[in-house]
Amino acid sequence: MKKVMRSDCPVSFALDFFGDRWTLLVVRDLIQGKKFYKDFRGSKEGIATNILSDRLKKLENNGIIESKVFEQLKTQKEYSLTEKGKDLIPIIVEMMLWSNTYQEGLDISPAFLQKADTDKQVLIAAIRTNLDR
Repeated sequence: MKKVMRSDCPVSFALDFFGDRWTLLVVRDLIQGKKFYKDFRGSKEGIATNILSDRLKKLENNGIIESKVFEQLKTQKEYSLTEKGKDLIPIIVEMMLWSNTYQEGLDISPAFLQKADTDKQVLIAAIRTNLDR
């Protein structure tokens, strides 16, 4: 069943999907290399297990992430971004840079800021390449 959109506004469409406090944090964690449920649970924001399960299902059902059985431990799923999910990397990078501009004391490395300032597209390509390994 196709979800009815509130309007044909692209911002409204994105907010309908990503407008809660947890979904983009799960995407962020995947970009940072987290792959397993327990890894997401260890994030400093402290997502509840029921919310995490819901967001992982939502992201997978919408083609942002995929999961597969982890070969070394068949009871675990390994999560990764799809191409559609990797297309969110520039958005996450821009959100990080915007946040750093307007809020002091955030956990963002000077090396990241330097790379973003020097050549943002190279930085984004490097993040994508790292995820493809």
